[in-house]
Amino acid sequence: MKIEDVMNDKVIVVGENEHVEHARKLMLKNGFSRIIVVDGEEKPVGMVTEKDLTRKMRGKGPKWKMRPIDKISIRRVMTPNPVTVAPQDDVKTAVEIMIKQGISSIPVADEDGLAGLVTKTDIMKFYSKKFQGRWKVSKLMTPEVITVNENHSIAHVIGVMEENNIGKVVVIRDNEPVGMITPENISFAYVEDPETGVNVEKIYFLRNSEEGKSKKNVRMVSMLTAGDIMQNDMIKISGDEDAAKAADTMIREDIGGLPVVEGDDLTGIITKTDIIKGIQ
Repeated sequence: MKIEDVMNDKVIVVGENEHVEHARKLMLKNGFSRIIVVDGEEKPVGMVTEKDLTRKMRGKGPKWKMRPIDKISIRRVMTPNPVTVAPQDDVKTAVEIMIKQGISSIPVADEDGLAGLVTKTDIMKFYSKKFQGRWKVSKLMTPEVITVNENHSIAHVIGVMEENNIGKVVVIRDNEPVGMITPENISFAYVEDPETGVNVEKIYFLRNSEEGKSKKNVRMVSMLTAGDIMQNDMIKISGDEDAAKAADTMIREDIGGLPVVEGDDLTGIITKTDIIKGIQ
């Protein structure tokens, strides 16, 4: 199967001189989780995904150095010089690149320039049709599940994603999965503070100085937690199910992963990456 048979030729692009605000509006309007950045000749020079926006929203560094994320140039957020594939390349070529480089989409280019985009979802659709009965969920799933508590802060969730290089975390309550968080939940969450990207409130506290006097200090504390933004209507799947069923479910529900359970116990997670590995 060739990439041209599975790719999407509807591509949303943004100029390299635009701001993040414009890119984010285009993503929301068109329901896309990624956007290609092009130069004046319409050639791809970068890629911006929900994960890129999430990473920027973590807001490292002193507050006086921060700028509202929507006013930041798209070039400061994008991943530059994206690898491309040709329409005539084999689907397995795209799978190998995605897994090796840890990316979820690849621009497709021919001699005339940008021709389309191939994503993990596109390849997963191919898997669900051509690989039914090939693998059980338990054979492709990732058994080590990264989790957070529903009371963890958004900063903690983003940190966990970055430290483990993952695109989703399972939210647990008393060791039972109750929700899932993806970059989309974070990057498009309603925010009130444009500098830090999260809802905050001022917490005042007293600190004793060396002179024995009490000084009033203020700290900005995030008010959003994992439980506030997680996807509550989480769908689970058994490890004995066909991986093609997992692929169909993720496509139908427009989600990137399914917690794998035995009874109520979490035993793993199966993601788009796990599914496409079954094609190799």
